[in-house]
Amino acid sequence: MTEPHPTMPSPTNQLPGPQQEFTGALLVDKPAHMTSFGVVARVRRLLSQQAGRRIKVGHTGTLDPFATGLMVVVTSKMTKQAETFTKLDKVYEATIMLGAESSTGDPEGEITQVACKQPTRAALEAVLTQFTGAIQQQPPVFSAIKIDGRRAYDRARKGEAVEMPTRTVHVYELTLLDYTYPAVVVRAHVGSGTYIRSLAVDIGKALGTGAYCTELRRTKVGRWDVAQAATLDELGIDS
Repeated sequence: MTEPHPTMPSPTNQLPGPQQEFTGALLVDKPAHMTSFGVVARVRRLLSQQAGRRIKVGHTGTLDPFATGLMVVVTSKMTKQAETFTKLDKVYEATIMLGAESSTGDPEGEITQVACKQPTRAALEAVLTQFTGAIQQQPPVFSAIKIDGRRAYDRARKGEAVEMPTRTVHVYELTLLDYTYPAVVVRAHVGSGTYIRSLAVDIGKALGTGAYCTELRRTKVGRWDVAQAATLDELGIDS
């Protein structure tokens, strides 16, 4: 499990007042139905207006548009340390819908009914244990991973066949929080590069029911918690 670099400045959830330039990392609670780029663009616009010049802004780990939760947004010279944040462990809470599959692994894709089989709680818990530790995972086709220099989702949207390479990821803890068929709620503590959408799909395959992720919230990045983050509204940014 990764920990923050000892010399890395701690992010904040506050912005300075007008005419004051912000340099550092900002903890943002991303709303649903907004891209990570959309969050970055809004923060950049406000900071650039305050500074009277264009401020460099980036983020340290994409959240899907349907997902909510903690984003670490970096600015100015801190953008050079973005990779340090990206490599930190993350914690998510996810709702997984059994009995159907999605072309994107989330509610934004084409939904196909698969099975009406209702696994017992014991069967579900047994399957979850199969997905802890170092596991093999195939990232979603609709993801920001670059294949031959192009984003996978760009190629997929154009109807191109995209072969996503399988890779090893680390799931340190996968806890069942609630199960009321067909909805499964889990908490997942994972290493960098783990896709919760792929995890949901693989759980569905193992259960023989099909599954996709309907809700996803990132609650922690490294030692930072979403409870420490500010919403765009709280930051004075139009969402």
